[in-house]
Amino acid sequence: MQTYVALLYSIILGEGRRVVMADLKAMAESLGLKNVRTLVATGNLVFEARAGEVSKLEQRLEKAFEKTFGRHVDIIVRGAEDWLKLAAGNPFPAESAEAADQVAVRVMRERVPEEAAASLATYAAKDEKVLLVDGDIWLVFSRERPSSRLLAASNHKRMGVGTSRNWNTVRRLAEMVGSRQ
Repeated sequence: MQTYVALLYSIILGEGRRVVMADLKAMAESLGLKNVRTLVATGNLVFEARAGEVSKLEQRLEKAFEKTFGRHVDIIVRGAEDWLKLAAGNPFPAESAEAADQVAVRVMRERVPEEAAASLATYAAKDEKVLLVDGDIWLVFSRERPSSRLLAASNHKRMGVGTSRNWNTVRRLAEMVGSRQ
């Protein structure tokens, strides 16, 4: 058995249609996934499954989500080793220690090309940062602005299928999968 992390993209479905984590856990267990756990109410799953192609796991989870909740949601899956590597590769350790909720990584289904990530820098304010690490996009957002052009620019349309998690979530998921290794 292999430990995996699954990240659901934007599961807030509107008033009265919020996804309850117990229901999400039950959906994953109905697929035969083992030791299913959730982290925070934003669509983070940790589970065990037979080692196999990540893309097949993503497809199974997406189909089950749509059947269970009536809406398609992109789901990004990473193996435990890959998640631990992602967390260890945080290029902004000082910023993460100071303001973990302002540091995020956009975890991508497909690696982002260098030139696409570089184009994001044009949207960054003076106190914001962008770095590409192993195909995922790391960002430091400004505390001074309520909204960031950088966040809006790092969307599906421009960068491809992915979902963002702040450093607190990345670290906590790493702790969860690290304890299962």
